[in-house]
Amino acid sequence: MSTYRIQGATGEWEVVIGLEVHAQVTSNSKLFSGASTAFGAEPNCNVSLVDAAMPGMLPVPNRECIRQAVRTGMAIEAQINKYSRFDRKNYFYADLPQGYQISQLYHPIVGEGALTIDADEKAGIPEDKVIGIERIHVEQDAGKLMHDQHPTMSYVDLNRCGVALMEIVSRPDMRSPAEAGAYVRKLRTILRYVGSCDGNMEEGSMRADVNVSVRRPGEEFGTRTETKNVNSVRFVMQTIEHEANRQVDVLESGGKIVQETRLFDPNTGTTRSMRSKEDAHDYRYFPDPDLLPLELDDSFLDECRTSLPELPDAKRARYTGELGLSDYNARELTAEVETFARFETLLAATATALGKAEKDVATQVANWALSIAPGVLKALGDEANPANSTAEAQASILKMQDAGEISGGQAKEIYEIVLKTGREPGEIAETEGLKQVSDTGAIEEAIDAIIAANADKVAEYRGGKDKLFGFFVGQTMKAMQGKANPAVVNQILKDKLG
Repeated sequence: MSTYRIQGATGEWEVVIGLEVHAQVTSNSKLFSGASTAFGAEPNCNVSLVDAAMPGMLPVPNRECIRQAVRTGMAIEAQINKYSRFDRKNYFYADLPQGYQISQLYHPIVGEGALTIDADEKAGIPEDKVIGIERIHVEQDAGKLMHDQHPTMSYVDLNRCGVALMEIVSRPDMRSPAEAGAYVRKLRTILRYVGSCDGNMEEGSMRADVNVSVRRPGEEFGTRTETKNVNSVRFVMQTIEHEANRQVDVLESGGKIVQETRLFDPNTGTTRSMRSKEDAHDYRYFPDPDLLPLELDDSFLDECRTSLPELPDAKRARYTGELGLSDYNARELTAEVETFARFETLLAATATALGKAEKDVATQVANWALSIAPGVLKALGDEANPANSTAEAQASILKMQDAGEISGGQAKEIYEIVLKTGREPGEIAETEGLKQVSDTGAIEEAIDAIIAANADKVAEYRGGKDKLFGFFVGQTMKAMQGKANPAVVNQILKDKLG
């Protein structure tokens, strides 16, 4: 159980958190029109007559948007509702030309599901925890008000108006900022695996409304506030931290929490009041008369189900079970779509190059992919050309290392040159003198000289001072300019020192 508590002047308080994540559906066109969803277009270029609410325009549901929502529901093992319906949520705002938003209140397309966040002792999550998901409904996004384009006026950009959103509503099951952060990260990973949302929070294609209340441990839920449109995991956690402490201060000073909508200021890490939040019936929901109910047949659902990829938890279990990777490596490799894709491509190339089964080279490839290769890339900075980092080139380096032809340090040097020049790794090893010396004659000659020059230390070693073995290894590697094969050096030294 989570033990996160806020220590107030009058005792402990527990925070209760629920999240409504708005995820932009991956599709080429909007939910009810053919206008483009491309990010970064000039203002008001991706706007159809439907989006602009011109008289007589009728919405037509985008099949791909519905498909992606169903696939997302299946990925969290949620109830898929064969019957769902669109409702009108009526409110006036300058970036909503219709005067209402088409959403789903009474009959959402996806019902109850769940998502498991992973234990993380460092973050204060002692064990895996299941977070309930109440529903996923599909709705159209509003446009965007731009307040910084003119000194006295706000401009309206309708490019985003009508873009399909999935609103993924959690249960109030989270009890700490860390749990909420883990939930958003895990949800983002699943969406990106499925391909239903790109998860680019900085572009606004995934954002969260953060519901926070506080209570004495074990008591009834308190009054909650909702902080809108928080667009990073770090900001979600900061919102919870600030808002929970603010509410505790209000309650302990004798005040009451007002149910309201708030905004988060990333510059100060604080929230401020935006408007009072009344009950949902103030939106005057009613069935949209322009849209028939959605009725999904079994063949459509079967196609959605069979299109799902291997999901993060299943992939991690396969990595540890079949490939023998550590829990840490499996978790790191499955955290992002790009990471596991690069790993699996490199794993296949390396297994082919070495003529071994993937499970026999998986740990070697994982260590390279997670630590060595990123370290070299980071150190080179702008000098590196990532296009040169092909799976074949990296597999060639790993093959030479596996055969004992190059050391770990030489593998890094060769990779640096590959990244800078695109040259072939084997050619680099030959022409740049980056191969280990395994010639026993040359190594024996060097060792004989070292033994002759250090007769006193040889006597000490043979007298039981085993730690001196490292001295002889170091001297040999120095004499061989670091190019001797360590395994060969160790074996010859053991034979000669007795």
